[in-house]
Amino acid sequence: MFGGINMSLLKVKTVTRSRSVANTIRDNVCASFINNAIFINNPVNYNVRTIKILGVKHSINLYYKNVKTPTMNLKNQTLEIILPNKYKKISEEQILKVLTQKLYDKIAETEIEKIMEKVRIETGLAPEDYEIKRIKKSLANCNVENSFITINPDIVAYDEKTIEYVILHEFCHLKYKIRTKNFWKMVRTYMPNYEQYAVALGNLAY
Repeated sequence: MFGGINMSLLKVKTVTRSRSVANTIRDNVCASFINNAIFINNPVNYNVRTIKILGVKHSINLYYKNVKTPTMNLKNQTLEIILPNKYKKISEEQILKVLTQKLYDKIAETEIEKIMEKVRIETGLAPEDYEIKRIKKSLANCNVENSFITINPDIVAYDEKTIEYVILHEFCHLKYKIRTKNFWKMVRTYMPNYEQYAVALGNLAY
């Protein structure tokens, strides 16, 4: 329960080419939307809403209607959000933040596991364990001593190759604790064009 909203009741209907995302954003999965790219500290602009899901930007149309249950329709890279009129009493900023996190959490459950397995097979390395958990101002980190990797679910705002680069980066830390010449040589071995993804992430920590 958040601010009088039962998040589990938010119904979602989807029509999208990406079946993995469509299967994640289905009935009884919380919808999500955000106004600026994740981690960018610009003020929220409620007049131009967008959300990035696996690197694809979706525009958002938000409506309040005389309905009992919130719904979201995803089609042709547009999200149509319909909220009951009673939700007007709640801060949109609060609703947007919570629902965004809920959606990214659900997508991360499947997408990160899939990419972790791909990198494990390619490198022959594997952490003792890993977790999907929000990390303040960081996309991921590796505890070398405990062989433990943490991935921030907000990473699913980025495209799959960028996510793969970050996960590969953490796997390489399992062999090289610091970013030595050999560390970057290993990264390049498995992803020759990794620089383009590193540039896209800018100064984000990982």
